[in-house]
Amino acid sequence: MRAVQIHETGGPANLVLAADVATPACGPNDVLVRNHFSGVNFIDTYHRSGLYKVPLPYVPGREAAGLVEAVGANVRNFKPGDRVAYFSSGSYAEFSAVPEGYVVHLPDSVSFETGASMLLQGLTAMGLACIAHNTKPGEFALVYAAAGGTGQMLVQVCKELGATVIGITSTADKAAIAREAGADHVITYATEDIAARVAEITGGKGANVIFDGVGKSSFDTSLACIARLGSLLSFGNASGKVDPIDIMKLVPKQIRLMRPSLFGLITTPEDFQKFAKELVEHVRAGTYKIAIHKIYDLADAPVAHTDLESGKTTGKLILRI
Repeated sequence: MRAVQIHETGGPANLVLAADVATPACGPNDVLVRNHFSGVNFIDTYHRSGLYKVPLPYVPGREAAGLVEAVGANVRNFKPGDRVAYFSSGSYAEFSAVPEGYVVHLPDSVSFETGASMLLQGLTAMGLACIAHNTKPGEFALVYAAAGGTGQMLVQVCKELGATVIGITSTADKAAIAREAGADHVITYATEDIAARVAEITGGKGANVIFDGVGKSSFDTSLACIARLGSLLSFGNASGKVDPIDIMKLVPKQIRLMRPSLFGLITTPEDFQKFAKELVEHVRAGTYKIAIHKIYDLADAPVAHTDLESGKTTGKLILRI
């Protein structure tokens, strides 16, 4: 089959399209999916760069949507021809063998493009807002990169949970996207002081929860914006890994600091099925909207990684398999 592989860690050019990769075997508990589209996510760039170690050669990608090609002997909930989305490794490829517990049915009204775009970012947003922090009505939630794919999902999830959402973006155009997603307030960091604006919006109390996927460059600002007994969730490394911190910085406001990851929050098939089915229903009903920024051919995976890391995209990037 055709698949993108990483043979050596490094930059986007280290993503190599091969035509002779072995099609994965479908085990007794697996669903073999013919992928139509694959999502592109920051975790894929971490695997490619070597920040997150993986065995090489490695096929990146953690989510896709397509048609069931075959099922294992023990599989009961899927059959060949079913439309599905899934959450598993190796999705930059024509076929993926996925454990049944991490596959979800895709309604006819939800496109393969949307199916490939929603799981990782949608489940990340739900895991962060519902598990890592129990977001409640009346809280102030601060969302970095609020015009990005995960950011827009976080805005929507937090709004549904009753929070007042403050989005952070880099430009006026991105601010408009964040507002369209539902943000109550938007701070454009290129022209505004983030900490001063958060203090103004919250009456000096700060944000009860901060969703910081930026990492290194935003960490000190997040400390300045957090409320007393607030939760600082540093869940990404878009600007690099956060430097070692002095734990005493958490004392004045009694901050709850967490470095969550989707794969640490949703750890079992039961977790996945609960949240994935809820997410699919929200998308089907239109209460969660998935914004797709651009679709790339599989051979252009290096371009997709370059664009994602540039910070200039809004919404989701996906690969056409």
